[in-house]
Amino acid sequence: MTNTPTSPPSACCPARSPSSPAPGAESRAAAARLFAREGARVLLAARTEAQLKAVTEEIREAGGTADYVVCDLADATSVRAAVDRAVDLYGRLDVAFNNGATIQRPGPMDELTEGEFDQVYGVNLKGVWLAMVAQVAAIRATARTGAIVNNSSVGSLMGNPELPAYGAMKRAVNSLTESAAVTYGPEGIRVNAIAPGNTLTEMIQAWEAESPVSRSGSRRTPAAPGGGPRRDRAGGGLAAQ
Repeated sequence: MTNTPTSPPSACCPARSPSSPAPGAESRAAAARLFAREGARVLLAARTEAQLKAVTEEIREAGGTADYVVCDLADATSVRAAVDRAVDLYGRLDVAFNNGATIQRPGPMDELTEGEFDQVYGVNLKGVWLAMVAQVAAIRATARTGAIVNNSSVGSLMGNPELPAYGAMKRAVNSLTESAAVTYGPEGIRVNAIAPGNTLTEMIQAWEAESPVSRSGSRRTPAAPGGGPRRDRAGGGLAAQ
């Protein structure tokens, strides 16, 4: 992953966490802890500073190296600044874990407003694209080789009448990831996506409380009960290394 053995790798973990619920909070924290335990110097990036600060302090108390930057995945300038901050702090970027997501109000697509659709698009797809563009540039300029992992969803692999925009954007992330993989793989930048299943985060619990169809859809995942973010999504972070 790194071509400078004496320099610990650096990992950037962008996410977007609306005030309530916070879909990236649990999985972002689990991934950051895992990166730090594996020896990476971690930069967390999200909108909610209190959560970022808490996880950063936790990692430092455990002996890891971590910092954070407030970032909104829907804003291109903010995304570029977050990636630049990782390079400024650690001198390089080796790994990026894009865990950006916002939620939609459960319901059929004809009941979704244009504004709601645009919000899901702006974060769940465009935000991932913005992050990848900045991360590829940073890896090229510093570590020269590295890895980018995008957090998709099992919802990208099947239809769901209650979450049409969310599923569509996550499916588009899969396609964007595959295109990036074949584009940048030859130069040593690996790009992959993970598609977590029934992971018990606040976002999933909120959806299930609002929609019986969302609840039955999440049960299509064979494993039960659903895993927590520490067990499932953190493992995806390890795959980046």
